Amino acid sequence: MIPGKQYTSDELLQALWRRKWLIVVSFVLVSTATVVVASRMPDRYRAEALIVAAPQSVSQDFVRTTITPLTQIRDRMPTINQQILSRASLEPIIRDLNLYAALRQTSPMEAVINRMRNDIAITVAEGSESFRISYQAADTARLAVQVTDRLARTAIEANVRDREVLTQETSSFLGSQLEDARSRLVEQEKRLEAYRLRYGNELPNQLQSNMQAMQNVQLQIQSLNDSLNRDRDRRMLVARQLADLQSEQFIGDPAASAAGSTTAPAATNVAIGAELEKAIADLRALEVRLTPEHPDVIRAKHLVADLEDKARKEADADARGGGRRQPLTATEIAKRNRVKELQAEIESLDRQIAQKLTDERALQTSLQGYRGRVEAVPTRESELASLTRDYDTLQTQYRTLLTKQEDSKVAEELERRKVGAQFKIVDPPRLPEKPYRPNRLLIDLLGAAGGLALGLTLTVLLELIDRSFKTATEVGLVLSMPVIGLIPMVITRAERRHARWRHLAFSVGLAAMCAACLTVVWLTFRI
Repeated sequence: MIPGKQYTSDELLQALWRRKWLIVVSFVLVSTATVVVASRMPDRYRAEALIVAAPQSVSQDFVRTTITPLTQIRDRMPTINQQILSRASLEPIIRDLNLYAALRQTSPMEAVINRMRNDIAITVAEGSESFRISYQAADTARLAVQVTDRLARTAIEANVRDREVLTQETSSFLGSQLEDARSRLVEQEKRLEAYRLRYGNELPNQLQSNMQAMQNVQLQIQSLNDSLNRDRDRRMLVARQLADLQSEQFIGDPAASAAGSTTAPAATNVAIGAELEKAIADLRALEVRLTPEHPDVIRAKHLVADLEDKARKEADADARGGGRRQPLTATEIAKRNRVKELQAEIESLDRQIAQKLTDERALQTSLQGYRGRVEAVPTRESELASLTRDYDTLQTQYRTLLTKQEDSKVAEELERRKVGAQFKIVDPPRLPEKPYRPNRLLIDLLGAAGGLALGLTLTVLLELIDRSFKTATEVGLVLSMPVIGLIPMVITRAERRHARWRHLAFSVGLAAMCAACLTVVWLTFRI
């Protein structure tokens, strides 16, 4: 290119005209080659299936599934891709349908599976909960349909299998949790039962009965004390009567004074015996009310011992004297009988008093027991509240798990019968009417455009390296000298004849080349 030269539109057109045959040849050759290559490219057929997430057949108001709904297809696409494109899914299809036979003879199975993965496309349909599976086959259109159908059914079967496994695992997990909750509930029930058996009388629900029992025992003690006081008053009265009678019989009786010395020892023995019996009765009464270490009891024991010793000595003296006693009068016999009656009544009263004192101690012990139960109620109430709260919590948890397990069993049966939410093919793969690839028309157009671009590019390159002068302006621009005159090109007859033969030969060659290209294209399409 001449330095500083600028092309005008006329000069560009002239340059293109000068290189017209180069542009035509480039266009023809590249277009022909593109047509031939495109015609030799193998046809690839694509089949496509549309799969939607259908809701479960049974209303969720009656049966609720334990699995996440299938409406979130976009979120589940990674899992779906892994299931469909896994080797476990693709290898059986390759072997059953004999795919990529030539590639399998020269490459390992992993390479064949990767090749098949490149031919599979999984896309989510916009605006709907569905996705499409497509496959491109290089052999026949029917093979593309068969592979696409197998892939779609593989996705459906994998989804069904996964849902069944999930429901079974959910049921198994809930069963283990339920068994654990049942064991803990039984253990808590046993603990609560043992606590109630141990402290049954001290529980809050027994407070009213314990209070009523305390009132009844207190009334019994009051009644017993009243009866005991009456018996004690009666005994004091009987003891006073006995003492008065003995005093009249052995001291104030005129007949006894007139009896003389012969009856004195007998009267003395009787008086000592009466005092001894009275002392014994008093000792029994004290022993009933007081402990053996009490001073009154010790003094009464000493008195009884002294009287017994005195009575023994009087009896020994009577035995040594050997005196004869006078027969008792009717009055003395009556008084003696009355003394015996009073003594018997005193003994009966002593026994009654002793029994009532024993009963009183038993009632006091019972009263203390009831009082201890009432006082222990707050403590038992707090402990029982803790045990009951834990029991209620475990019982609620057990009931909840039991309900969930039953729902899980129903959901498992729902999935087993395949009436739950499932994938369904709404648009099965159809036999393609024409190849999906290659797009030969587009390739041919691109080839023609490429040939034209090649010719233009070569033209531009030739113009850039061409330094010859074409016009007087170029001479003045380069040499900076004025052009005095222009000499036209003088062509001799021989040169003209030679140029005509050259143009004729070039035209014939170009025509032959075009004819050959057309022939090649015709034969290519015919084949």
